[in-house]
Order: sequence, then C-alpha cells, then structure tokens
Amino acid sequence: MNIHEYQAKALLRQYGAPVSDGRVVMKADEAKTAAGELDGPLWVVKAQIHA
Repeated sequence: MNIHEYQAKALLRQYGAPVSDGRVVMKADEAKTAAGELDGPLWVVKAQIHA
C-alpha cells in the first residue's frame, strides 16, 4: 500500500484509531500560532520534502 500520511490518518480515524492533530505551516510565525492551537506540552516538527 502506498499512501500519503494525511490519507493514512484519515483511514485510521475512520476505524476509530487515535490520531494526533496536526497543522501545516510554511513560516515560523505560523508555527507559533499553530502550536497555540494544539493541546499538550510537546510538539513535533516534521519536514516533508518531495524529491
């Protein structure tokens, strides 16, 4: 199976699996705003670069 992460998350949610919330940002100031919208003491930054 070859699917993107957002597709996998949607599929997992459909079957009731717990999936963390996330945001897509392009700039540092957007990251700060997004972090304020998410609950929790820890955030993970994931860079995805298509080659």
